[in-house]
Amino acid sequence: MQQLISELMEAQIGCVRANEPLAKYTTWEIGGPADVLLVPENEDQLSRALMLLHRHGTPWCVLGRGSNTLVSDKGVRGAVIKLGDGFDDVQFEGTTVTAGASYSFIKLSVMVGKEGLTGLEFAGGIPGTVGGAVYMNAGAHHSDVSRILKSADIIWEDGSRSVLGNEEMGFAYRHSVLHQRRGIVVRAVFELASGDRKEIAAAMATYKDRRRRTQPLTMACAGSVFRNPPGDHAARLIEAAGLKGLREGAAEVSQVHANFIVNHGGATAEDVLTLIRRVQATIEQQYGVKLVPEVLLMGER
Repeated sequence: MQQLISELMEAQIGCVRANEPLAKYTTWEIGGPADVLLVPENEDQLSRALMLLHRHGTPWCVLGRGSNTLVSDKGVRGAVIKLGDGFDDVQFEGTTVTAGASYSFIKLSVMVGKEGLTGLEFAGGIPGTVGGAVYMNAGAHHSDVSRILKSADIIWEDGSRSVLGNEEMGFAYRHSVLHQRRGIVVRAVFELASGDRKEIAAAMATYKDRRRRTQPLTMACAGSVFRNPPGDHAARLIEAAGLKGLREGAAEVSQVHANFIVNHGGATAEDVLTLIRRVQATIEQQYGVKLVPEVLLMGER
């Protein structure tokens, strides 16, 4: 690993940090150290980094704003890549919006609304990056990324680059082609529509008020833990089973929203995983439904 770190620093791929604790980079405030954290500032640096990792056979993963992610207490072996400020930009051209992968998805939804563009209102409560949203086909309020994405710029694991159109992204529920083929979104182009600013603002205000009332936004959490099963909602099943308030260590099934797990301070990844398994076992036993986690599990087990 030291040889790889030396080569990464010589290649000037941006910030390189060995044995970097990841808890401070996640919204759950949980996670052990990465062998190496890489923060490239542009596409050339990222491409060089991926080529070096590929050459050394070093495993890697991507960390955006740390939502929707549970990092192991043991940390992450190999490299964790976090895109730097050079990927945090946005441009408008008519109804077309181009955003860098590290740009806040929530911030983007607010900006396009102020520009009088509709189609991204659903993103107002998704606390991740543009890149993460494309990777997961993030969605809410009966809409998702697949409905508005025109294309995505990708850098693949060998450092090569390509642009994929919507139809090539393999979108499905919380899924994209990037779950099968290793690559990193560096830029996304969205095709929106002209709308009424007042109507857009009103819709987003309604969504925001609903989130404020129904989600534990003041506590350390990672968003929805489970995918909604076909024709139902995970939160409804969990609440109906009487699991709100169920605890494991400092982790708790939120008493505000049953599909959230909150960290009361000092919760471990193992606490959260144990709680996830207990919820899954109860729901399958009572309702015959297998809840599938939506959060990404990252690191050594």
